[in-house]
Amino acid sequence: MLAKGADWQIGLGPDAATGTAAQPAAGGGGGKGFGSFLTEKVGELSALQDQAAQGAQALASGQATDPTQVVMAVEKARLSMQLASQVRTKATEAINDIFHTQV
Repeated sequence: MLAKGADWQIGLGPDAATGTAAQPAAGGGGGKGFGSFLTEKVGELSALQDQAAQGAQALASGQATDPTQVVMAVEKARLSMQLASQVRTKATEAINDIFHTQV
């Protein structure tokens, strides 16, 4: 169970690999905003897709030494894309709900 006031995160970035907690963005300035966070995560998704494509190309040409690593990279990229798609869908639904709220 998460202790009261404890930091937690969801992500596949470098903080997730080391197990360190991400620092929350400061309220007025200095911290990363939502736009930069989103840009960073889309960049990570793009990098995962590129790694998977390069691995698949290496496997197809016979240059890959470990096929399991290629399969893992492709699966990780696929799951990351599914997650991004679901987050986008939920965000779109939330915005539509806000727009349709009667005041």
